[in-house]
Formats: sequence, structure tokens, C-alpha cells
Amino acid sequence: MIRRAIPYALGLTLAAGSCLPALAMASSGGAGATSGGGSFQPGGSQTAGPVAQPGDIPVSATGDGITISSTASAILRHGLLVNGTAPLNDAGRSVAVEIWGAKTHSIWETVATAQVAANGSFSAVWETNHIGRFSIRAVIGSAGAASASASVPTVSVTVYRPSLATLYGPGFYGKRTACGEVLRRNTIGVANRTLPCGTPVAIYYQGRTLIVPVIDRGPYAHGADWDLTMATGRALGMQTTETLGAVSLPRGS
Repeated sequence: MIRRAIPYALGLTLAAGSCLPALAMASSGGAGATSGGGSFQPGGSQTAGPVAQPGDIPVSATGDGITISSTASAILRHGLLVNGTAPLNDAGRSVAVEIWGAKTHSIWETVATAQVAANGSFSAVWETNHIGRFSIRAVIGSAGAASASASVPTVSVTVYRPSLATLYGPGFYGKRTACGEVLRRNTIGVANRTLPCGTPVAIYYQGRTLIVPVIDRGPYAHGADWDLTMATGRALGMQTTETLGAVSLPRGS
């Protein structure tokens, strides 16, 4: 079991949140977090060819006469812009922006409202009050009006919690982690004090996203929430202690 009291590098040279996306613009956000290359399996570390994915991309969907667009990454308690269009004959009607996910107990929850303009456009802001992965849809008219229609378009968004993260590795290579793995220079994973071993964790850092498994316990100093292996840091372009976005996901993500 690896125990660490001091992270590999501690240098809070960036203001908290400075590595996080500009979430109020339609062009900001991020890709749905993914491990990219390599051979990640829930319950084990990824040890070959990790590739972080581009994070700042828009997402959109069209169906049932409605188009909805947003960004695929968001930060907790920051405004996420949701745009769209509806048929012109819906001008003046109300729009309910709804989210669905584990945090809403798998029911649709209204998180913002808007009105269809004369040209059919609408725009609303969700003040992201949950973390996790969510489907988002726009319902024209009363809440729940879309429940009978399978063609109502949805987009997927991952909401991250701002967290302090450190790096570790040198001095511990060849030793077993608290989850029973041998730590190597190319081991992809993250340490956390409480999450079960193998839990997938989605990370957003400076426009890049990556999913890594929990492989160790820690960190134990400086108030950090996560301790990334050096290989994970390299894949994300992180070189020292920084603020990033992180959220645990259900196994099998």
C-alpha cells in the first residue's frame, strides 16, 4: 500500500478555476469524457497509450421540429447555455429546459425556462446544480409535454466539480497501490481517499478530457481531492498541482 504525505509537485501558480472552461459561451464546453486510446477496464488501470480527448466542442441534436445545442462539459454552479430553435408557429410559447440522470433519480427535472422568439429561437441558462452525466432536452409548452414523444432531441452533458489535484509517481514505482496494482511509469489512474477501487473518474483539464480508474488511496496533504499518476498528468498536459474538473461515474462508463 502506497502512502504519500507530500505530493510530487506543489505549485499553485494558477488561480483556482483558471484551467476550467468558459461555460457561458456556446463554443465552450467539452467532449463527453472518454479515455480515448489505451485499454481501460473498470476495476483496473489503463497502462498503454492514453489519449485525452478534445474538451471544448459543442453538442446538438434535432428532432420533432426542435433543435437543441449546448456544450458537453460544464462546471458545477456555473451557467451552461442551452440554445435552440422551434417551429415558427410556437413563437411566444414557453420552453422548459429539462435534465435527466442519476442525480435526478432518473426523472426529468426542469432547470431553466425561456420563451420562443418570433424567429423560432430560444436561449436559457442552467445554473448547473448537480454533478455527473445528464441528458438535456427542451420541452415546448407545459413541463412533461415531451413524455409521449420519442423524437424529442436530447444532448449529453458532463458536469464536473472544481477540485484540487496533485501528481505522484517517482519514488513509488514498482510498489503496490492500496488497490493492489504495481505502480509503473505508464500507469494511468488516480488516488482518492474514499471512492472504491476501480471507480471511473472523468477529468477535465484545460480543454482535455480523460476517464481514469481509482487505483490508490490519498492524497493526504495540502487539502487536495485527487492524486493523479504522472502518466495521467502527462496525458492531460498537467505538470504540477492544479485545479481541474472531476466527477466519479457509474462503473461501466
